[in-house]
Amino acid sequence: MSSNPQYHNANSPYGSGDPYYSASTGYITPAPMKKRTSNWLKIGIPVAIVVIVGAVVGGVLGSRAAKNSSANNASGASNSGPTNEAAASSAASVKNAIGVYPTATDSLYLLPLYPSTTNTAAFTQPTFHPSNNAALAWPKDPFAPSSPSPTTVREDRPRLIAPAYKWQALPSLIASDPYLKQWNDTIFGNATDYYALPPVKYFMDGPSGILDNAREVKMRIKAFAYVYRMTNDTKWVDRTWAELQNAVSDSFGPNDATKWNPSHFLDVGEFTAAFAIAYDWLYDQWTDDQKSTIRSNIITYGLNQGIVAYDNTNNQFWGWWTGADIKGNWNCVCNSGLTMGALAILNDDNSGIAEQILGKTVPNAATACANGVTSDGSWTETHAYWHFGTTGHAEMSASLLSATGSDYGMLTGNKNFDKTGLFHMHGTGPGTAFMWGDHGPNRFSTTANGMFLYGDFFNHAEYILHQRDQHDAPEPWSMFWYDPTVSGAFWDGMPLDHFFDDPLTQWAAMRSSWTDQNAVFAAIKAGLLTGHQTHNDLDLGDFVIDAMGTRWAGELGSGDYRSAEYFNSDKQDAVRWLYYRTRTEGQNCLLVNKQNQLVTAAPTVNHESSGTTQGSSTVFEVPSDSTAYWTADLASGYSDVTSYQRGMRLINGRKQILLQDDITASQPIMWRMHTNATVSVDDSGTSATLEIGDKKLTMQLLNPTSDMKITTGPASRLDGDPALPSGESDQENPGVTVVIINMDAGTKSLQVLFNPQWPGMSASDFKTPPSVPVSSWKLRSHD
Repeated sequence: MSSNPQYHNANSPYGSGDPYYSASTGYITPAPMKKRTSNWLKIGIPVAIVVIVGAVVGGVLGSRAAKNSSANNASGASNSGPTNEAAASSAASVKNAIGVYPTATDSLYLLPLYPSTTNTAAFTQPTFHPSNNAALAWPKDPFAPSSPSPTTVREDRPRLIAPAYKWQALPSLIASDPYLKQWNDTIFGNATDYYALPPVKYFMDGPSGILDNAREVKMRIKAFAYVYRMTNDTKWVDRTWAELQNAVSDSFGPNDATKWNPSHFLDVGEFTAAFAIAYDWLYDQWTDDQKSTIRSNIITYGLNQGIVAYDNTNNQFWGWWTGADIKGNWNCVCNSGLTMGALAILNDDNSGIAEQILGKTVPNAATACANGVTSDGSWTETHAYWHFGTTGHAEMSASLLSATGSDYGMLTGNKNFDKTGLFHMHGTGPGTAFMWGDHGPNRFSTTANGMFLYGDFFNHAEYILHQRDQHDAPEPWSMFWYDPTVSGAFWDGMPLDHFFDDPLTQWAAMRSSWTDQNAVFAAIKAGLLTGHQTHNDLDLGDFVIDAMGTRWAGELGSGDYRSAEYFNSDKQDAVRWLYYRTRTEGQNCLLVNKQNQLVTAAPTVNHESSGTTQGSSTVFEVPSDSTAYWTADLASGYSDVTSYQRGMRLINGRKQILLQDDITASQPIMWRMHTNATVSVDDSGTSATLEIGDKKLTMQLLNPTSDMKITTGPASRLDGDPALPSGESDQENPGVTVVIINMDAGTKSLQVLFNPQWPGMSASDFKTPPSVPVSSWKLRSHD
């Protein structure tokens, strides 16, 4: 058990807690990319170790039940805004008595575990309630310019992220709010651990550059500077100075203006942000010489490189990310770091470069970064890259707001940006996130804490309530973006299903509970296969399934970022599509003639839901008629296919999952699913039993034809695949089995029924649905 009560793991590359590491099994689901030889998957094996993070109050909270036992299905509840004053007041009054809602966090997935309770005073409608929580409300910012300008900043320090008035109010808020207190304790614990470590060692990691170095330095400096401002102990200033000096020393990269590796400009962005925080948050402690040195480093290795990038926007140099069509994490992270650096030194800089760079980054990011969110709230790249993009976006937005009094369209320019919290919330199930495509390098200082900023700015209490229970919440940004007047439970009135329909990122998430670690979670995607900044896979129809506390159908994660030409192109003949983890065969998809899907695919989707919402209780019994389905026409993604529709639906009160493929193909067809389970196929080849630990799930083929047989195989390239580039090899996928169903060419309807073997559920309790063509699916078609 950790010595710190809040997800603390000093050995983790994430600093405040590693969501994917298990001491017994290593990196499993999904593991951070660090070395080329690391083996990691997005498929999880549950472990029993838990870390206690909250107090249990007698009479209010009980132990978690193994199975939900009562119904509490609220409908029509609003998820934002002060709509129920009495309930909100009651919830606020018991907040301190209850403390932190989750009672534990799973040591592998690090997802919050909620106590089984029907106490509606504790768990009620999400809302803000400042009127009865004056002691918990942030004071009003005295800095409110009538005509804000990016180059006109507040006179007092700090000016980035958290101005002085918030620092002054913070101690009393910490004393009044259990989450702030816990996060504060964790930041202090992390800072203490970082303090004892040597400065970050330079390491050039191929295509990922020195991004790990930059983010780790940033993570440390945030903690050091925060603890100094809370204690006035100058040892933290000295330790920050040692980290700053190291990052510009002769032994840290080349001894020229490219020290922070502008050829991979994310590195420059993160280093510049780190130095900006140090300069601004510790401003009163630096000597004039130290200020001059830090300022010179920000200009030489950061802002000057930004000017070069903006003057060279084509792909032949390192400014490609400045293009108005680069609506993803690169634009956000790079612009944010440059903006923070410029704001930090503004009025101290005699060169004029701070003003110059702000004239470029602010309008560019408002056009590109802010539109990284699509019309349905999804992120243009992948679910994992949402973390990188929104962290940069939130840091830039918050710094502009605090330093100058306006966001200049960063938050308000994209009318759909307020939906992105739903993308994040629905993208995670009990068995971790649905992370299609690349999931990126190590997170370090990258979190989902933009949810706090967005929840407050857009008046979505449920975003704040959801994020405050997550493993990555305890870090300095949370201390100022979190609105302590929030109360209630994010799940009260939250629909179990959500469908994301933007053509770029079509996908669906369906579940049986928001608060039960054993719940069903089924997610599936379509969407365009290009337009994701070369982070997507060839994965139309890819899906994941969670049940009984584990992931049964999972994903392998990113390919090796060091592989030859991995990011060069996403055209049909791109080298990227030779690697197993990006190929169609490396996904939970259909293969036709063992060929990759076509990058020109333009899927269409259809879906319905019973609209079931969870009520205020964490104990939730799904109504027997509760259901949802999602279908996609995927024919455009295949050669040798006349028609193809894939559908997924929940049946039998969301206890079973049906996956159906209706296809007409002129070449052999192969169904594939990746799992960590031990798979036993029966003699008929029409059913299989999957086992993970003491949990079991059966797969049954409904109405199989004679050529439909379940087999298994390794998670590796198929015979006859095109050769990899000379000297390249695929990553191994140890512990992963591929469940395979081969079919002859022709017209087929493959119906696979997934039956988690729920405790206490007899064979007669399972239902066999009728056979209905995917094109004819309706909400009640399988009753």
